[in-house]
Amino acid sequence: MADWTATRAETDVPTGSAHDGGVLRFLTAGSVDDGKSTLIGRLLYDTKAILADQLAHIERTSQRQGRALDLSLLTDGLSAEREQGITIDVAYRYFATSRRKFIIADAPGHEQYTRNMVTAASTADLAVLLVDAQRGITTQTRRHATLAHLLGIRHLVLAVNKMDAVDYSEEVFRRTAEDFLSFADSAGISGAWFVPLSALAGDMVVDRGEHLGWYTGPSLLEILENVEVGSVLAHSGLRFPVQCVRRPQEAVARGYMGRVESGSVSVGDLVRVLPSGLETRIRAIDTFDASHEHAPLHASVTLVLEDELDVSRGDMIVGAGEPPEIATEISATVCWLADAKLEPARKYVLRHTTREVAARVIGVDHLLDVSTHERLAPRALERNDIGLVRFALAQPIAVEAYAVNRVTGAFVLIDPVSNQTVAASILR
Repeated sequence: MADWTATRAETDVPTGSAHDGGVLRFLTAGSVDDGKSTLIGRLLYDTKAILADQLAHIERTSQRQGRALDLSLLTDGLSAEREQGITIDVAYRYFATSRRKFIIADAPGHEQYTRNMVTAASTADLAVLLVDAQRGITTQTRRHATLAHLLGIRHLVLAVNKMDAVDYSEEVFRRTAEDFLSFADSAGISGAWFVPLSALAGDMVVDRGEHLGWYTGPSLLEILENVEVGSVLAHSGLRFPVQCVRRPQEAVARGYMGRVESGSVSVGDLVRVLPSGLETRIRAIDTFDASHEHAPLHASVTLVLEDELDVSRGDMIVGAGEPPEIATEISATVCWLADAKLEPARKYVLRHTTREVAARVIGVDHLLDVSTHERLAPRALERNDIGLVRFALAQPIAVEAYAVNRVTGAFVLIDPVSNQTVAASILR
């Protein structure tokens, strides 16, 4: 078991389209100083995605700091980050190769900024967990792997970085992979690839380099270019949260504006409006300057219904044959983001798709130790805590498990006094 899993990256190579692989959204995460920003800089530099003025700027900055070319400056954009040499905010970067386009989120490594990592992971298809080959698997590695798993990220790459600092040792790489797999097996995490690399020198990031001849698996970029990211949402039932109501005029019928968040919709489809449960058919699908017979996933359109129904912002139009559950009591895994701890007696605003309802906590079942997966005794959640919390809602919402639908399976909590987002939550 250990021998096969440690070399899985060498035998389990993803495959994809040779021409258009679509868009891959991925994040990099790991402990402080594992080299996340340098890795992203290396990806951008070696794929020639850096503009000449950007390159000139980081060259001048590196010279002022008395260093060689510091590629981490491409992503550490805040002045506080550059002074401390760490990532605080989530930095997004974009690049493309001949096979697909990429959106990268560089998540903070320090435990204090775990909440920022949750933000980055919420839309990612793949997570690259960096591990310093000199230190091996850390508590923060396990924490980030657990968060990625909880947030439904289907693909995980363990990138063992700084191989140049351990003389490109195969034994160090295999030992690190096996240590991670021992944790992953107990946590129910599967489907990871393992890649040895040096972000500083460039080995096995974009180019294979000259120092890792014993590794016969794909480079990091080869995995990113070929991993399958076909959207589950495209094949799910219709979910159309109403954002705005178009008032009827002489030549324009009443319509309901929004975005197709999952599935698709066509003229003539039988649909149901939630939470009322009333059914009707789609009479027309409009955009700004035209009418259409069909609206695919993520299309922003106006739906016109055959019947006059009472529909307002926050309602959801769904396929009549596969509606989500309507609930006024829910249980969710909550990641607490605020400095002030959760107050069970206090009311919060729950924002779910385009709907906002008053919510109060009716119980904290347990907290989760993301390093050991142990369930801890319940208490009020504090910053970066994760726990299973039950809520009572003033009005019903349409809910599904996050594993089934990321759109209807997630919500945020807002402090009605400060208007700050205090928690990100996923339905189990």
